[in-house]
Amino acid sequence: MDAEPQSSQPVAREGHIPVAGAQLYYREIGQGEPILILHGGPSFDHAYLLPDMDRLADAFRLIYYDQRGRGKSGSNVQPEAVTLASEIADLDAVRAYFQLEPVALLGHSWGGLLAMEYALRHPKRISRLILLNTAPASHDDCVLFEQTRDANAPDAAETLRTLESRPGFAEDLQTRAAYYRVYFRATLRQPELLDRLIEHLQVGWTKEGVLTARAIADRLWSETYESVGYNLLPALTRLCIPTLIWHGDYDFIPVACAAHIAEAIPGSHLVVAPNCGHFSYLEHPDEVREAVTGFFTSA
Repeated sequence: MDAEPQSSQPVAREGHIPVAGAQLYYREIGQGEPILILHGGPSFDHAYLLPDMDRLADAFRLIYYDQRGRGKSGSNVQPEAVTLASEIADLDAVRAYFQLEPVALLGHSWGGLLAMEYALRHPKRISRLILLNTAPASHDDCVLFEQTRDANAPDAAETLRTLESRPGFAEDLQTRAAYYRVYFRATLRQPELLDRLIEHLQVGWTKEGVLTARAIADRLWSETYESVGYNLLPALTRLCIPTLIWHGDYDFIPVACAAHIAEAIPGSHLVVAPNCGHFSYLEHPDEVREAVTGFFTSA
């Protein structure tokens, strides 16, 4: 009797894309309509999204990349060479490398902000926009986020300040992992998921890499949220891109921040998932997959 066929898992394809002053690492998996995935942070890389985000690979061609100076795109990158403008140029270079025009963008957390910034500059190069647990779109909403986060978990805020005050905090990998464990504990209901997140977040960490990524994050934060006048919401009212905004009611970024974005982008669809925090692809993977698949078939 013939043996039953073995089910095959999608095989990831990896490489680097040459850009001015850097080599951008990419990871491609799956078949179907392409989705370019933007990781959060901005001091992280794509590793924390795996393997859970790959659930979409049975229906879509997923293209991840590590943003300049982070993860496997960190070689020979100086923090002062990274700006919001260079981030947008790098994203466009990745899109062009794969000859995707237009392309769907999926941004998680900080990646959501980067997706919105790109969409405002190159709207015709985007077919769909997916903002998954997105970062705020304005200085004022970032202040709301920070105030709400600290008010809801005052003990955590104090612990974080204590960890930050330790000598060598910036380069102590164990202390940094402990920091993120406290930071994200308030937005993940299940302890086992927090363990998985921190494990995946630490993949590839080195002292030099962490220091570079942290310096880059500080620069990008100063260009955006630390500027009192920073506000994408008025410009977002002019977008004509099908947009799905998925947020959790337990996300430490207030639902109001996502609602403001949904109110700004004409025709956008906001989904607020119950009992879901900031990492919905990890907490509610089936619901996220269903929502993304439905979003592509409905418009």
